[in-house]
Amino acid sequence: MVIETGSPEETFELGKKIGSRAKAGQVYTLTGDLGTGKTVFTQGVAAGLGLTEPVNSPTFTIVQVYEEGRLPFYHFDVYRIGDIEEMEEIGYDDYFFGNGICLIEWAELIEEILPEDRISITIQKNLEKGFDYRQITIEEKNK
Repeated sequence: MVIETGSPEETFELGKKIGSRAKAGQVYTLTGDLGTGKTVFTQGVAAGLGLTEPVNSPTFTIVQVYEEGRLPFYHFDVYRIGDIEEMEEIGYDDYFFGNGICLIEWAELIEEILPEDRISITIQKNLEKGFDYRQITIEEKNK
């Protein structure tokens, strides 16, 4: 499925819609260049889960856990990960196969440990269509 948004608010609302429909155990991978709106989308997902606290990318902590919503929300940012062993040290499989939902920014960097069943989301800009234009591709992956 390909969805186009024309503002950060629309990107947020799409994330919110996905968060409101998310089910326990789902893993979402999120890819896109710097500045494409991954954090805005993620904040929407969190709002859809009923979170009210601020959600920011956990770039230096790898994972941030939020438990106040209708499901636990495990937000990963693996941009700065140096080695897959770092993921093992934080016990990634407890999150990937836990009772909440996982959203993993820069997931392409840890492809070898991602679950077979996941929902892949790619956000792309196209400046010819406007500064705030985003093309968001959502696809279910089953290996």
